[in-house]
Amino acid sequence: MTTESEAVGFGLVYWNGDFNMKSGAKLTEGKIVKSLINLALPIMGTSFIQMAYNMTDMIWIGRLGSSSVAAVGTAGFFTWLAMAFILIPKIGAEIGVSQSIGSNDKEQARCYARCSIQIAAVLALFYSIFLIVFRKNLIGFFGLGEEAVVDWAMGYLSIISLGMVFYFLNPVFTGIFNGYGDSRAPFWVNAAGLLTNIVLDPLLIFGLGPFPEMGVNGTAIATVISQVVAFTLFIYMIKIKTDLLVTMNIFRTPKIYRVKRIFTLGMPIALENGLFTIFTMIVARVVAQWGSAAIAVQKVGAQVEAISWMTSVGFSTALGAFTGQNYGAGKAHRITRGFFASMGMVSAVGAAATFAFVFWAEPIFKIFINEKEALLYGADYLRILGYSQILMCIEITASGAFNGIGKTLPPSIVGIVFTGMRVPFAMWAASKGFGLNAIWWIFSMTSIIKGIILFVWFIPQIKRGYGLGESEKGDLMEEAKKGIII
Repeated sequence: MTTESEAVGFGLVYWNGDFNMKSGAKLTEGKIVKSLINLALPIMGTSFIQMAYNMTDMIWIGRLGSSSVAAVGTAGFFTWLAMAFILIPKIGAEIGVSQSIGSNDKEQARCYARCSIQIAAVLALFYSIFLIVFRKNLIGFFGLGEEAVVDWAMGYLSIISLGMVFYFLNPVFTGIFNGYGDSRAPFWVNAAGLLTNIVLDPLLIFGLGPFPEMGVNGTAIATVISQVVAFTLFIYMIKIKTDLLVTMNIFRTPKIYRVKRIFTLGMPIALENGLFTIFTMIVARVVAQWGSAAIAVQKVGAQVEAISWMTSVGFSTALGAFTGQNYGAGKAHRITRGFFASMGMVSAVGAAATFAFVFWAEPIFKIFINEKEALLYGADYLRILGYSQILMCIEITASGAFNGIGKTLPPSIVGIVFTGMRVPFAMWAASKGFGLNAIWWIFSMTSIIKGIILFVWFIPQIKRGYGLGESEKGDLMEEAKKGIII
């Protein structure tokens, strides 16, 4: 039997009553569209901040020359790969906490949060040891050639590995806050971490003021410090956004069934993310047949497309938290309304991206690259990918709906199968001499297919009422009369 004050989050904090996070949101009540937008906007900001972390490092390190960029870029692949492992506890935290909050089971929410943090810490420890022990073999795999570049890459990887625990834990904290319905706290914390990174990068890389010049190692140290700052702020946020801070009980042995469920929820998405990385690398090698301009087009084009992609990720995460809380509360009708409302909003985003990419492809790409050959390739890339933007946005957002009801396998199956299909089709198109645009059409068509399948796949969940009872039918009319559906 639970008491009036329940432990949550880190195993550190308590809240009283139904929901006492000061800036959290109980997503089982109130206007649906407003709740989704308020939750999605900070998540979008957080996504762009995470992208800016890497861009900031590369901008500053680029001043040292291409060899330094090659070293950081090569070692950075393993931080990208780490996200596959991070997603296991992060997704488990978002789904477990949101569903527990919805069902008003505060003890369960605390347990999912604590267990997710424990899993993240253990995974970070093993991954760090793996990177440090095998750093020479891992960097050697890429055949960089220049001894100095290899040494810089191994040094960067070693330093990043020492701070890997913070790199793992911060996204899990983000997932916990998102599950509570508070997406603003992670936004401000990650923004502070980015600002720290921006300030420290030039100081440590070039040795400004009292700091010695550390080059590539400097950017690694700046990144680790920024992650530590974000971690510290997350702990502080837990304190100020809850009523009490009590003794940490992080070493309490987790229940096996809960660990198993977190892995069951997170593993499909983690596997999809890891394979996506591998598929992208293989296709990039195929694209390289058309020269450096084609490689640049793929990288820059992906950054431009990330605007609509990141926006959809924000709505996907928001819809996941919204769906999770309402699933836990047994409010099937709100899940349905939230799903279709989200589909409408991201379709508008996708339509705007389609219009911009199809009709303004060349001016947009010219902002980044103005070389004639690259500009021609780039304009074609944006036009072709532009036609898939609506369904790409739907695919990403529909994944959040599946996550919210605890069914992470369907979107992962669809993602792995159809993203994986890009590899053999790209190789076939290249071997038949169909040209570079054929590769982009493969990208676009697979995105369209994924969006259609996931949207259609979720409809039966609506018809079955997500396995919930029929007791909520009358509430829909009542909420409609009160004007709180939208």
